[in-house]
Amino acid sequence: MTGRAALSRLAADAKVPPRVLPVIVLAQLAGTSPWFAVNAVMADLQREHGYSAADLGTLTSAVQLGFIVGTLVFALLGIADRFSARRVFLASALAGAVATALAVPMADSFGGLWACRAVGGFFLAGIYPVGMKIAAQWYSRGLGAALGLLVAALVLGSASAHGLRALGADVGWTWVFYGVAALSAGAGIALIRLVPEPTSPKGLSGPVRLSRRSLAAMVTERRLRASVLGYFGHMWELYTFWVLVPLIVAMHWSGTAASWVSFTVIAVGAVGSAGGGWLALRWGSAQVAGAQLATSMLCCLIAPWAMSWPTPLFIAWLLVWGVTVVGDSPQFSTLTARNAPPAVQGSVLTLSNCIGFAISIVSIQLLVPLAQPHTLAALLPWLGIGPALGLLALRPLWRE
Repeated sequence: MTGRAALSRLAADAKVPPRVLPVIVLAQLAGTSPWFAVNAVMADLQREHGYSAADLGTLTSAVQLGFIVGTLVFALLGIADRFSARRVFLASALAGAVATALAVPMADSFGGLWACRAVGGFFLAGIYPVGMKIAAQWYSRGLGAALGLLVAALVLGSASAHGLRALGADVGWTWVFYGVAALSAGAGIALIRLVPEPTSPKGLSGPVRLSRRSLAAMVTERRLRASVLGYFGHMWELYTFWVLVPLIVAMHWSGTAASWVSFTVIAVGAVGSAGGGWLALRWGSAQVAGAQLATSMLCCLIAPWAMSWPTPLFIAWLLVWGVTVVGDSPQFSTLTARNAPPAVQGSVLTLSNCIGFAISIVSIQLLVPLAQPHTLAALLPWLGIGPALGLLALRPLWRE
């Protein structure tokens, strides 16, 4: 089935206007584009403002921390349930655009730049999870396929800053920040204008209530524990790999070519996300998540040899890693939603998301400061710790 046919069938099954899902997916892509703006221009910031390699990890962690705080605040206050999710998306997209644009005049102050990135991360919590809620309001039977496409959009959004840097190689790094800010604002405007308010929302009817019962279920429910721990292992690897991609690529390319390769390595993860959802219909989510997690772990472990491979083999290794490092993400979300007790499903998803992003901060802060070019070959295998532990945790679901 072609991508266009799949979208048409999904829209027809859900009896919604055909444009709704494409608009949500594109808005998700554009709305999340500020996520890695700093990573795409870090070399420029180092030259102009003297930032260190360790600062790259700290600035990326600022976005992750802001996202965690934003997710908790949005969940505790039930913002996307008390107000129109479309309007929450619009307000978050516009606020995130302002925070991203303000990072340009604040770039000469590390504290100011960190604050802008943290605020931008906070409002990403009103884009990524809220975009999924909007999809859930429109789709019921097709939600699994929609989820795979939305995660693919997140991947492309995360890669887009590298693409803008390559397109504007002769313009200067500020183009990237202003460009992704414009994309974010455009995403909110497009969604509010082109996606109508659903007449009978299918999402949660009330605010997510975070409770100790949710944490207890994540520990005591065997199947839920397996999916959540597998997701935590995945999060140890994912964002740290994305942060390190430009440094890995710099071993073979520089300048505009490096930006294009970095964009491609991250963006190709959309194939793993969307394709993994299609394969899960035939093999099951646990099998697809496990296969992708095992493959990305292998990519970590062979890094000491792959770093010195000829360029064709080197790029093939990176592309396989880029596909599988994120392709398991929607399947972990599916498994967690499926295995959580219905009464605390929303709370479990929110808490597992927050803990997973906290783990990514720990990984980034531990590993990125060590990522000087001559140590990358020795450093990258340590990313495999997360997938290895995740595979062990996922075993009960494999057997079923």
